[in-house]
Amino acid sequence: MYGNDNWINSYLDAILDAGKGAAAAGGDRPSLLLRERGHFSPARYFVEEVITGYDETDLYKTWLRANAMRSPQERNTRLENMTWRIWNLARKKKEFEKEEANRLLKRHLETEKPRLDVTADMSEDLFEGEKGEDAGDPSVAYGDSTTGNTSRISSVDKLYIVLISLHGLIRGENMELGRDSDTGGQVKYVVELAKALSSCPGVYRVDLLTREILAPNFDRGYGEPTEALISTSFKNFKQERGENSGAYIIRIPFGPKDKYLAKEHLWPFIQEFVDGALSHIVHMSRAIGEEISCGQPVWPAVIHGHYASAGVAAALLSGALNVPMVFTGHFLGKDKLEELLKRGRQTREQINMTYKIMRRIEAEELALDASEIVIASTRQEIEEQWNLYDGFEVILARKLRARVKRGANCYGRYMPRMVIIPPGVEFGHIIHDFDMDGEEDGPSPASEDPPIWSEIMRFFTNPRKPMILAVARPYPEKNITTLVKAFGECRPLRELANLTLIMGNREAISKMHNMSAAVLTSVLTLIDEYDLYGQVAYPKHHKHSEVPDIYRLAVRTKGAFVNVPYFEQFGVTLIEAAMHGLPVIATKNGAPVEINQVLDNGLLVDPHDQHAIADALYKLLSEKQLWSRCRENGLKNIHQFSWPEHCKNYLSRISTLGPRYPAFTSNKEQIRAPIKGRKHITVIAVDSVSKEDLIHIIRNSIEVIRTENLLGLTGFVLSTSMTIAEIHSLLISAGMLPTEFDAFICNSGSDLYYPSRSGDTPSNSRVTFALDRNYQSHIEYHWGGEGLRKYLVKWASSVVERRGRIEKQVIFEDSEHSSTYCLSFKVVNPNHLPPLKELQKLMRVQSLRCHPLYNHGATRLSVIPIHASRSKALRYLSVRWGIELPNVVVLVGETGDSDYEELFGGLHKTVILKGEFNTPANRIHTVRRYPLQDVVALDSSNIIGIDGCSADDMRSALKQLGITTQ
Repeated sequence: MYGNDNWINSYLDAILDAGKGAAAAGGDRPSLLLRERGHFSPARYFVEEVITGYDETDLYKTWLRANAMRSPQERNTRLENMTWRIWNLARKKKEFEKEEANRLLKRHLETEKPRLDVTADMSEDLFEGEKGEDAGDPSVAYGDSTTGNTSRISSVDKLYIVLISLHGLIRGENMELGRDSDTGGQVKYVVELAKALSSCPGVYRVDLLTREILAPNFDRGYGEPTEALISTSFKNFKQERGENSGAYIIRIPFGPKDKYLAKEHLWPFIQEFVDGALSHIVHMSRAIGEEISCGQPVWPAVIHGHYASAGVAAALLSGALNVPMVFTGHFLGKDKLEELLKRGRQTREQINMTYKIMRRIEAEELALDASEIVIASTRQEIEEQWNLYDGFEVILARKLRARVKRGANCYGRYMPRMVIIPPGVEFGHIIHDFDMDGEEDGPSPASEDPPIWSEIMRFFTNPRKPMILAVARPYPEKNITTLVKAFGECRPLRELANLTLIMGNREAISKMHNMSAAVLTSVLTLIDEYDLYGQVAYPKHHKHSEVPDIYRLAVRTKGAFVNVPYFEQFGVTLIEAAMHGLPVIATKNGAPVEINQVLDNGLLVDPHDQHAIADALYKLLSEKQLWSRCRENGLKNIHQFSWPEHCKNYLSRISTLGPRYPAFTSNKEQIRAPIKGRKHITVIAVDSVSKEDLIHIIRNSIEVIRTENLLGLTGFVLSTSMTIAEIHSLLISAGMLPTEFDAFICNSGSDLYYPSRSGDTPSNSRVTFALDRNYQSHIEYHWGGEGLRKYLVKWASSVVERRGRIEKQVIFEDSEHSSTYCLSFKVVNPNHLPPLKELQKLMRVQSLRCHPLYNHGATRLSVIPIHASRSKALRYLSVRWGIELPNVVVLVGETGDSDYEELFGGLHKTVILKGEFNTPANRIHTVRRYPLQDVVALDSSNIIGIDGCSADDMRSALKQLGITTQ
């Protein structure tokens, strides 16, 4: 074991996670810690002495002192090696902390001025409510109020709600919580939320969309396309039900069929999920409409994404269907990044490599852009976590909400409503073995103790002592090692109580993830060091259904629940403990502060202070009146965290949204488009070629379809950043008719046109272009319009090329190529363009929700609505005209505009045209926030590359994709 470098490094990582405070809390300890029963203990010495402080001088002196104190026989080269390693890690940590401090200062300076600019833009007509009168009113600050809001969903009746949670193992019963890092509290939460909502009056159907998993060694149930969820045990309201009513888990196939993927590896397949989910939602909306709405589709009242990956999916689906989006972040990426950087053991690049953290943060920013409502568990989550994001700022949110309330001009700016709705808990099947005074009622003589009780009590020498219960997966941030040290070093507490650690399920430590294995090994080492055998239980297995019985056992022994992570996002386990009448000791960092304000059922402690943890546990367990009062308060106040209360708040919020639905269902706009009857669609979206080569590609594409006798079955769509006038001019100059295409996606996806001939005879006919105004109603969501244009013009004047003392502006407004939903700017020197991510950041800081992109070889900047893009326009076409996306082929070049990566993902086929005709990659693609492979599955069977763009090359590609058989 000691010779395993990987294990040692993981061990050091786990101990480092305890932080400086945890190690230092013990103060000066006697030298007997260096020896145990006359023998030197390397592990104990390392835990107790070496990491006492992170000052490298102290570490070095400690190491020298240890060598001086030991006899030659006691020298342990392994210990010396480990000491040098921790010294090196501490130095690296200090360097990372300095770098991070500089980065945070730079970020503050970057965001402060733009936000001051926003205030200045709106300062000329501020009302008193914005100047501070409502500063303390959360309903103004976050929009967390229903006062004065009128329900826009008709009587909140017969709603269809879509929830999305993509990662982990999701099923309705016997959830395998703790099987891996992705199958935890969020899985339990979304399943119970779906059940609870479906039991509410006015809710007809709830779909929980997740991934279909057909991988070996996983239960076959995870591969079932549909699973009906049994309604929650609280009052089930009577209402008319149909075949499609209720709550369901819908599993959408995406990604490798035979592989289970961790959440960090789902990103390249999100668009594939979106296409599959879109098909399901359209089908189900129409099916529900046949049952309850006289054949009119019942579109989702909301699409609710859970976690960053589902946030991206929900944003894309919301845009495609024009329905409101709601988002719950759960554990936010910026918070995770800050935590990892503070540990100081990985650089930002290393963190991104492991966790795809930049993709995750961008997904959360996109969710802020697209959401109507963001649900947080606590005020702290809003003010300290969401406030880290470019797209949200508490003070600006308050100002904008105040302006909205009085109908004032926001100059195109928008922020989603932040609402606080604590998670609910399931109250069914709770058995209380004590009355409210804490006296034991006891089970009936015929009842038997649950099997999990004996599995836990077999660890104890005296199982009658009060049981301290901790339920947490073995991750460093859960701080389990500090809890064990607190218990082990406090003799009175050891004599009073037992400790039970429920740390997920495991087969063998050697098969666990490195970090989890290191934490668990540290725990077992501490148990051995403090000789806690007979006093600590750590069962290997438990079922999800047995968790209530574990709480009951702790209550039966008049024990306590302890949850002391360094930071707690919410802490559903605290609510569950209170629900069972179990007093709690909880971390003072995060949501438990607000939970305890409501429940008043325990004590809060500093998670870094092991003595404070031990003292609080001893106080709670030894003072019977305090224990009984905490138990009584928890049971009395727990109703505020029930699922009915949660759903009531949830539905009251979404009742203020909408109605939004696919505009084309109103049938107000009649367009005759040949695309509706096509079996196959070829989309030409090649940006990286000259106009001459583009015409060449178009001609060859049409020629291949003609020679394969597929011309009547195949339609063509040109997808480009050009305007419709530029397209018309290009085709006419090449002697081609625009009517050879079924549709034109132009202005980078902000406009959609259908060509047609008008006139009685060929001699007097002319081509006209019908603008799809229904598509415009989809993409106009929070479009900044004139306010956005004015700000962009101001920004463009600040982008200059400097030559000595001479400054030359490089970006100018381009009215000729602008349209209602596309603001165009000419770039005269692409070499001086700011990175696109900087412009996107600036727009978000300004609360201007838009989609900026560079095109035309970085000689043009287009700013379009957040729900507009070429890939989104294609998805819209598929829904409106009933096009099967697997029958769509998209042709792209080797490089392209800044939306290039979006053209790959999904169920459609993609052909990459390679060759010298492609222009070299330009600045557009050298400033990505994350690698292309993080968002595109380049090894997908739906993506192929061909060398050349001749008719034969394309014919070969279509054959590979199964479009033709020749």
